[in-house]
Amino acid sequence: MKSQWECFLQNLGVWEGSFTNFSPQGTLLNDTPSRLSLEHLNNSQKVRLTLSRSGQDIIRDFNSVGGGLLFFENGSFSEGVIQLGPFSEFGGELALVHENRRLRLVQLFDNTGELKELILIREHLAGTPADERPTLQINDLLGEWQGQAVTIYPDLRSPDTYSTIFKLQLDDAGRLIQSTSFSDRTITSTATIKGPIVLFDQDPQKQVQVLFLPDGASATSPVKVQLRQPFFLEVGWLIQPNLRQRMIRSYNEKGEWVSLTLVTEERKL
Repeated sequence: MKSQWECFLQNLGVWEGSFTNFSPQGTLLNDTPSRLSLEHLNNSQKVRLTLSRSGQDIIRDFNSVGGGLLFFENGSFSEGVIQLGPFSEFGGELALVHENRRLRLVQLFDNTGELKELILIREHLAGTPADERPTLQINDLLGEWQGQAVTIYPDLRSPDTYSTIFKLQLDDAGRLIQSTSFSDRTITSTATIKGPIVLFDQDPQKQVQVLFLPDGASATSPVKVQLRQPFFLEVGWLIQPNLRQRMIRSYNEKGEWVSLTLVTEERKL
């Protein structure tokens, strides 16, 4: 197992791309070009992050990682609030890395728990192709996906690895039926498709929405985060027509961040 610091170093380099802001309904609000540099300083145990956008630089130095930040061995990571509090803003970032590209998603909630804004960050290493996929569509995901999942924990106990099966199909009425199997559990749920939004609305108190975004991305989140109810944030990335990654940041009923899961899945042909 690599250390968390070694996993962090998988992200070294200059990443060029953009920050794109969306409303919870999927309306594009603005798009800002960006350049993010992660460099080792003098071979020391320090990394400097420099983010340039809108003519301004944000600089952040790291000599360790932790707190609300966890990395997987391929460099994929998540950072966010570790405890949901009453009447406080809440949010998290989920970042997937594949070869020369990164796809990052920030989900922000206001102080009433309502989903407020999403920021999609698409990046590629400087000097490499900036290949992008079209905006995700429901037909891109229909079928059966077989995957491998790794779950890591904030207390850095040993990771869990297991197989997954993810099935999506449409019924005769046009509703989406989703089935997720992992370990010995299978969870089935149904959703309504409304343009770029898939709404899991079986329980009005626990509605979850999936928003389809550019570059084969999807953002899954509660319509409202609430105390005394477990919830999760998820990003999906259709890297190739039959290859997808997902990352899930999970919280328990006390509002505590408890785990981070990375799923790599392939569509069964």
